[in-house]
Amino acid sequence: MRAALEGLAEVGYDSLSMAEIASRAGVGKGALYRRWTSKAKLVTDAMIRGREHVAPFSLPDTGSLQGDLEAMVAQVPDFDEAAKRQTSILLGLIGAATRDADLRQSLAGTGFEQPRQAILDVLGRAVSREEIPPRVDIELVPDIILGLNLLRIMRGGLPDRAYLERVLHSVIYPLVTGTPALDDLHQSRSHEAQISCPQ
Repeated sequence: MRAALEGLAEVGYDSLSMAEIASRAGVGKGALYRRWTSKAKLVTDAMIRGREHVAPFSLPDTGSLQGDLEAMVAQVPDFDEAAKRQTSILLGLIGAATRDADLRQSLAGTGFEQPRQAILDVLGRAVSREEIPPRVDIELVPDIILGLNLLRIMRGGLPDRAYLERVLHSVIYPLVTGTPALDDLHQSRSHEAQISCPQ
């Protein structure tokens, strides 16, 4: 896995071969093919493992949509050199996927399934608690979040905690609940409390 990530960072997906990955790893090419049927599947698995190493992804059930969204923000890593390198590799793979159907299929399936399913789990719990109306099509929401993060990367930025907080609080929460953004809601509640408890 490390050999694949190092190769992706140094020469990119298009120029990286299974033979070179095997050479970097100190194993025979046949050993790789016994585990992965293609370069696309190998590098996708490597990307997932690298992402888990940089930012292990597990969301607690806090009991509320707002709490779960805050937990999602807390999961975002500090963008140290390892996280920036991982982001750069992902951007390179997305570019390569426009030219390679196998890679495109692998990324769209396995590559993004874990974060997508985690977001769906959060939203599904909110639906069961009646925080989100059942008419809302929650299947589209992970695509919005992941799409905005990828756009951020493509424009040269980083999807850090501050950015994800803006997306979740200002876009996703109002979209799925039909209520004001969390910051606006917090300010409104503070204002109501001041009115009900005059000095």
